[in-house]
Amino acid sequence: MRFVTPKTESQQTLSALHRMRESMVRDRVKTCNQMHGFLLEFGISLPIGQAVIKRLPAVFADHSLPPRLVAILDRLHTHFKYLSEQIDEIDREMTRQLADDNLGQRLLSIPGVGPITASVLASEMGDGKQYGCSRDFAASIGLVPRQYSTGGKANLLGISKRGDKNIRCLLVQCARAYMQRLDRQTGRLAEWVRAMLARTHSNVVACALANKLARTAWALATHNSTFDAGAGAVPV
Repeated sequence: MRFVTPKTESQQTLSALHRMRESMVRDRVKTCNQMHGFLLEFGISLPIGQAVIKRLPAVFADHSLPPRLVAILDRLHTHFKYLSEQIDEIDREMTRQLADDNLGQRLLSIPGVGPITASVLASEMGDGKQYGCSRDFAASIGLVPRQYSTGGKANLLGISKRGDKNIRCLLVQCARAYMQRLDRQTGRLAEWVRAMLARTHSNVVACALANKLARTAWALATHNSTFDAGAGAVPV
């Protein structure tokens, strides 16, 4: 039997805070898309993104819209601002909690990893001892190749996309953020990413880098260490 390390009260509270934030982010995206859809039905096409929604009152002044539609859009705009304020407050609360978390501070030393990803990893992964090795942790979030073997021949396909979707998406976003600033990065990790980009597609490199970041996070948690940019990834 394989046993799972029980979470502490702090980890459970932080995990609940993340789930609430994720729900509010989905609601904010839904509200934003709904406003875009209503305006598009009246022939008003706005650029995609939240920046235009924040300037929605100016759109009302430039176009003649039915008063009832304006009232509906005002309600949605008010709800959008409320969700944004709540998400910002949750982000500040997570930053305050992360400042008191030793593991979270060490995870922040990983390139591309921000406060949200670090706090999610700290709350969900814990000390990492429930995983036998770094590959087990990467497999638990679906960042390892899916295997299809038959007749004694092993075929490795794309990533399995199993396990915790939220952590997987966050790590892939961290990888893409690191790749966007690759010209400013140094060390063995940056050299490895440049060599990968020279011979394969950027999407494949992003998933491979996310896998490496997950393994590095597990190594930092289990070895009680910090990321060394000059030496590259922590040996796993």
